[in-house]
Amino acid sequence: MAWTRHVRYVLLACLLVLAYQYLTSIYAPAGSHTIDYLPESSSSDPSKSSLPSQSQQHQCEHSDTTYELANATFVMLVRNSDLEGTISSIRALEDRFNSRFGYPYVLLNNEPFTEEFKRRVSVLVRSKIEFGLIPKEHWSQPDWIDEENAAKARKQMIATNVKYGGSVSYRNMCRFNSGFFYRHELLQKYKWYWRVEPNVKFYCDIHLDPFRYMEENNKIYGFTITVYEISATIRTLWSIVTEFVERYPEYIATDNAMGFISDDHGKTYNRCHFWSNFEIANMDFWRGEAYTAFFEHLDSKGGFYYERWGDAPVHSIAAALFLKRDQIHFFDEIGYQHDDWGHCPIPDEIWEKGRCSCSQKGSFDYDLSSCKPRWDRFVNS
Repeated sequence: MAWTRHVRYVLLACLLVLAYQYLTSIYAPAGSHTIDYLPESSSSDPSKSSLPSQSQQHQCEHSDTTYELANATFVMLVRNSDLEGTISSIRALEDRFNSRFGYPYVLLNNEPFTEEFKRRVSVLVRSKIEFGLIPKEHWSQPDWIDEENAAKARKQMIATNVKYGGSVSYRNMCRFNSGFFYRHELLQKYKWYWRVEPNVKFYCDIHLDPFRYMEENNKIYGFTITVYEISATIRTLWSIVTEFVERYPEYIATDNAMGFISDDHGKTYNRCHFWSNFEIANMDFWRGEAYTAFFEHLDSKGGFYYERWGDAPVHSIAAALFLKRDQIHFFDEIGYQHDDWGHCPIPDEIWEKGRCSCSQKGSFDYDLSSCKPRWDRFVNS
C-alpha cells in the first residue's frame, strides 16, 4: 500500500512539472528568448548594482553568465514639480529596457530635491539613483550679459509668440545642457549617458543595449527624432558657427555630416537638428578639446540670452562638424514620444520584434516638420 502511494506521488509530481513547462511555453512573452546583449533575468541583489569607476565597468549578474554593463547612466534634468512625469518616464524605461539591465540614474535639479520626490522615485528601480543639485553658476544668466538687451530680446519674442521666448529659466536650461551638464560631479565617473525627460513614452521593447552598441561600433551620438529649429531663436547662430570654423579648421572632421545640416556646403544652415530631449552619447566628446572650444566661443557671444539658442542645434551642429558621419546613429528600434511628436519604427520586422504599442502611421518621421527625409537622403548619398 505504501509502495502504491509512493508511485502516485511520483506520478503527480511529474505531471505538475510537465504542466508547468507547458504553461510557461505558452505564456512566455514574445521576444523573451535570449539574444545579443539581453540578460535572461535580473538579479535582486542590490550589491550587483554598484556604480562603476572611471577605469572599471560594473557588471549585471544573471543566471549563469556575467553581462558587462557599459560605463553609462541615464540623466534626467527635472524639477520637484515634475515628480509624476518623472515616475511615468522611469517606469516606461524600466518596463521596456532597464529592468533587464540595471543601469543607474542621475537626476539633476536647480533646487534641492524634496524628500518626497527622492522617496517615491527611489522605489521604482533596483539600480542606483543619485540626486544632484546644479551649481548656481551653471544655472544663471552670467553677469556679463547686458540685461537691457536680453530683456528687449525676450519682449520681442513674446510679441511674436516664440515658444519660451520670454523665459530666462528656459535659457538657463539650454545653456546648462549645452555646456555644463557633463561637468556635474555626479557624472564625472561616467562616459556614456542617455538623456530622459519627464512625461515621455517608450513604445517598444529594447532588446539590444544601446550603450554597448555605441561603444562597440564606434558611435558617438545617437538620436531618434530630428526636426527644424525655430528661425527666430537662432538668427545669428550660423554666422558665429562659421566664424569658429574659419578660426579652427583643424577641428572639422573629414567625411563629416555637414551635408545634413547645410544644403549649400556650409553657406547657410537649414535648421535641421537632432531633438535632444532624447540623445544617447559619449560625454568624452563634449568634454573634448573641439567641443569645449566651440561652446566657449558660442557662449562668449551671449546668444543663449540675446536670442534663445537651444542645446539641440548646438549639440547637433557640433556633432555634424566634429564627428565622422558614421559616428552618428539613428535608433530606429526605439519607439519614443515627447510632447506631440513621436518616433514609431516603420519597418514591420522592427515593429513586431519590439512588440511596439505605437501606430506606425502616426510616426513623426515623415511629417512636414521632420528632417528625417533629409537624413535618409544624406546617409544614402
